[in-house]
Amino acid sequence: MVPGDIAGYIEKLRVRSVELEKELADPDIYSKTDVFRKVNQEHSKLSALLEKFDRWVKSLGELGENRLMLNDEQDSELRELIESDISQLETACSALEEEIQISLLPPDPNDSKNIIVEIQPAAGGDEAALFASELFRAYLYFAENQGWKVEILEQSDTDLGGIKNVSFSLSGCDVYSKMKYESGVHRVQRVPSTEAGGRIHTSTVTVSVMPEAQEVELDIKPEDLRFDVFRSSGPGGQCVNTTDSAVRVTHIPTGLSVASQQEKSQHRNKEIAIRILYARLLEKKQSEEAAKQAADKRSQVGTGDRSERIRTYNFPQNRVTDHRFNVSSYDLPKLMQGEIDLILNPILKLVCEQQLETLRNS
Repeated sequence: MVPGDIAGYIEKLRVRSVELEKELADPDIYSKTDVFRKVNQEHSKLSALLEKFDRWVKSLGELGENRLMLNDEQDSELRELIESDISQLETACSALEEEIQISLLPPDPNDSKNIIVEIQPAAGGDEAALFASELFRAYLYFAENQGWKVEILEQSDTDLGGIKNVSFSLSGCDVYSKMKYESGVHRVQRVPSTEAGGRIHTSTVTVSVMPEAQEVELDIKPEDLRFDVFRSSGPGGQCVNTTDSAVRVTHIPTGLSVASQQEKSQHRNKEIAIRILYARLLEKKQSEEAAKQAADKRSQVGTGDRSERIRTYNFPQNRVTDHRFNVSSYDLPKLMQGEIDLILNPILKLVCEQQLETLRNS
């Protein structure tokens, strides 16, 4: 995309930004939570893009002025300073232009949505459950660094400190656009703490990342849902375990069902179960639509078999490798402390380069 094309499109976005500012200035919008969130997110993204564009135009102007000065300047020391400025401005202009082009790429319709993440141990027994717990903590650290809001929806732990399963929601800016690359089978290779012989074990954990769904996206009729209540099991206190507070909701047409017993309140468990069910139904619907168009290139959870993997965490080699994009990071401890960007940024860069190349060739 040449600068003239970018400039023309940017002016249209300036008009849109003004429209959004008017919407945000209306006090009534704050009573409409979903509308406010969408408008505010769009306005924030546009503001960031317009700020980058203005810096790019300014840098291009300064670059042109410096080139003219270089042609007229005879003093060697001044020429050296001007050449240094030109080099810095060329680097800055190139980086800003690439960032602007990436910002103008067609977004995934789910990118602005909040998400529900589910993590479950697959192959590997207790070691898989322990790694599932560690991966969960890494995502919590990452969410905190991103300024995202976390809500634990359902969690079941093992006696050894691992997790049997966990479901949690993430809300904030660009949540799905980053976390969608975490969906699939994660393989871990390391020596378990319980391994006396020092042998390396291989275990797997499944991660499912689902955009949260709105009722209007699914067209679910009340009669399509069946609700069952039952007594909660496991830890949770006397009140939880002796009252019918757990809720299972089943979508009759598909047979999909979700049970929630995390909270003491039956009403709250019903709300959580519906949220997770709707997210699963939306994921199912979108996957089916993508499959019909032969465009579904995502690696999903599968069976959890060791061979079905998107990423490997090799502790002896201090390496994390994403097999879809053939990228690796050699700072595994930092990544497990929430610096998911170490592997995510190279992935995002490759995806953007592929999309830009497609646009140039179209």
